[in-house]
Amino acid sequence: MTKLEVRGAPSYYACYEGSLNDLENLLLSNSINHCLVIHGEESWKAASSYLPEITNVGLTFVPYHGECSLHEVQRISTIANGTSIDAIIGIGGGKVLDLTKAVAHETNTEAILIPTLASTCSAWTPLSVFYTDDGEFTHYTIFPKSTLIVLIEPSIILHSPVKYVRAGIADTLAKWYEADVLVRELQDQPISVKIAHQSARLCQIVLLEHSQAALEAMEEKTSSPAFLQVIETIIVAGGLVGGFGDRYGRIAAAHSVHNGLTVAPETHHLLHGEKVAYGILVQLVLEGNLEEVASLLSFYKSLKLPILLRDLGLYNSEKLTPIAERTVAAGESIHYLEKNFTSDDILTAILTLETFVHPLV
Repeated sequence: MTKLEVRGAPSYYACYEGSLNDLENLLLSNSINHCLVIHGEESWKAASSYLPEITNVGLTFVPYHGECSLHEVQRISTIANGTSIDAIIGIGGGKVLDLTKAVAHETNTEAILIPTLASTCSAWTPLSVFYTDDGEFTHYTIFPKSTLIVLIEPSIILHSPVKYVRAGIADTLAKWYEADVLVRELQDQPISVKIAHQSARLCQIVLLEHSQAALEAMEEKTSSPAFLQVIETIIVAGGLVGGFGDRYGRIAAAHSVHNGLTVAPETHHLLHGEKVAYGILVQLVLEGNLEEVASLLSFYKSLKLPILLRDLGLYNSEKLTPIAERTVAAGESIHYLEKNFTSDDILTAILTLETFVHPLV
């Protein structure tokens, strides 16, 4: 029997217009009387008008410094430990939410997450991705318990920059390609892995069908069924893949390629999901599945996702070696795959992708 650790969902989740109006009652019903609120500058501007007046729960506000780093976790944990708090509320994008989960774990308190972006499944998953203070990926940590409360106010995300949802679509599309290649290695699949696999397939189906309409709704600032399906797919269905699949539903080669790209300063202007999108294509080349690469190109072009090295800001082939070496570093998720890939394999895959797609785009 395969050993799995399943943390499928937060204790409470809601996504509807006005969901934040229930925040105070939810806090009080969980015996939470004082919260530390972590937020970014832009995320606070986006969310503050949707937050109700809270009169019976104390709130202490702490802006974050831009990264989910060990240094930042320690800084905010020190503030939290100096205050009598029961929970940490995170209001923001993926890095704020990851920081919130890490601080809640460090201070042995509950996490309440209010995403202002739909760029990752960070609001759902009980893990945090860590970077240096300069933005280079270092590691991720899975926590022993899930988030207490997740509240999505769709209007906040509707009025967020479109590029973040576009990146979220790409990051969530990877759920299928990374989970599928890992699950295929299992002969006897536990039910939780089958749930993860089906959730990953749902991600692919919904996103390929509804992403363009969802982005059009955002451009028009008008909610639609397609928009709601896409943001819940990114946050909920995407989170279910890792929550139920554990190591078979987390990440594989596409995210390792993302991590490799973070060593090149030329790629730092790209969002997480944009780099993962490129990683999907490299992973498919590593699998020898050029047919699937070709099938995705029209979708990538319609969403303006990176396909070629020039789309990543990489014009110097000398940059590829450190990227390839970082992609296969010890502990990277690419090593979850059966084949033992080397940095030479990554270089070959990147150049093969370049040669294959260039005539098609």
